[in-house]
Amino acid sequence: MTIMFWVIAIITLGSALMMVMNRNIFHSALFMIVTFIGVAATYLMLQADFMAAVQVLVYGGAIAIFVVFGIMLTQRGDMKQSNLFSKHAPLAAIVALALIVINGVMVLKTNWAVSNAAPPTETVGPIAELMLQKYVIPFEVAAILLLVALIGAVIIAKEVKKTS
Repeated sequence: MTIMFWVIAIITLGSALMMVMNRNIFHSALFMIVTFIGVAATYLMLQADFMAAVQVLVYGGAIAIFVVFGIMLTQRGDMKQSNLFSKHAPLAAIVALALIVINGVMVLKTNWAVSNAAPPTETVGPIAELMLQKYVIPFEVAAILLLVALIGAVIIAKEVKKTS
């Protein structure tokens, strides 16, 4: 089990690094999907099956679709010109290093409580009952709101492209 965790962790962190470092925005999007699936695999190892399913469906699916829309709407002729590096990379590296150090210090200083309680055997059923019975109206309103936001973003982006 420990070996499997390290394999998943290396794949997830490696694909996240490649996502950020890659010059091609399409390849970055593919590495982003691999990263999200790696996080879902980590949830499965923690026996959080609902979180793993949501991770794959929401991030692996919906966010990937948003990325594809972003690529289609921001592409500048050649794909390699669509993901230009910024001149602020040294400052971003310093900020990233500072955040890594702060996170490392916080992880080492935190007194992590360990529970001996067994994880629940079924997590999806009770969550599904709440989402599809008690909270079905807010769930559907959120879905419609996201759809309207997506359509609005496409319309605005197309208008900007026409006037440019």
